[in-house]
Amino acid sequence: MAGLKLQRWIEPQSPDRRPPRAAYALPTLFTAGNLFLGFLSVMRTIQGSILASTGAPGAEQHYAFAAATIGVAVLLDGLDGRIARMTNTTSDFGREMDSLADVISFGIAPAVLAFAWGVQSVDPVIGVGLRKQILSAGHFVAFLFLLCGSARLARFNVQKNPVPKNPGRPNRKYFVGLPIPAGAAMVAAVVYSNSEPVTNWMWTVAWIGLLALLSFLMVSTWRYYSFKDVSLLRPRSPLTVILLGIVIYLFWHYSQLGLLAMAIVYVGSGVVIRIGGIVRRLFRPTPPPPPEPTVA
Repeated sequence: MAGLKLQRWIEPQSPDRRPPRAAYALPTLFTAGNLFLGFLSVMRTIQGSILASTGAPGAEQHYAFAAATIGVAVLLDGLDGRIARMTNTTSDFGREMDSLADVISFGIAPAVLAFAWGVQSVDPVIGVGLRKQILSAGHFVAFLFLLCGSARLARFNVQKNPVPKNPGRPNRKYFVGLPIPAGAAMVAAVVYSNSEPVTNWMWTVAWIGLLALLSFLMVSTWRYYSFKDVSLLRPRSPLTVILLGIVIYLFWHYSQLGLLAMAIVYVGSGVVIRIGGIVRRLFRPTPPPPPEPTVA
């Protein structure tokens, strides 16, 4: 009986049919889980930062856990919207709640983690002046990441049909600018791949540059594939199931490298698409001028 009720929730519903009240709680639970994971990530980052500042061991475990919680929050964020659409339970309250949760989980949490892991522990042997400048730049860029991510969410909420530069195929759905969950996933993937706090000032400067790039990509108008046209209810071929099983196995045993590679590929896809569009326009043959009218 319970399975039959769940099937009714996930089956496509007509616009005139009102879903059960309990169905509205399902996507909200995923959003609440997303919010809790963002809060947990901030708390574990603070614990790791305290250990790193005192020289006590164990900071890397807290940073790795904080990065992992952001990754799980990205997964929950992708599910709550799909479940709301599948159960026909989308609402203004759900959209606002999801945006507020995203600010915490994909704005504040990765910004705090990025500074604590990649900037705060820079080696003081470089000199007081240079270290102070690096810390100031790290503070600013971490805030810039949060600011640009919040602006990206606000733009997504108010624009009904945004058009990216170099729009691409008309039958494909794209995001305008890098989504904030993808920016947070990039930060989390880097930290998760090597949770030992950064102490070399050159790596810290490179890390600050990456955060600045992610901030720019979030407020840009470059296109990123949205995967919204991928249906979870469509029948799959046996080959797809086998490939999915292989991917799950590889990620289970090589999660650090796999997640980092996936984040790099997605973040870099918008850059590659944008550069490809510029190159095509530069080398596109100019059309011949129209023939001059003949005078009788």
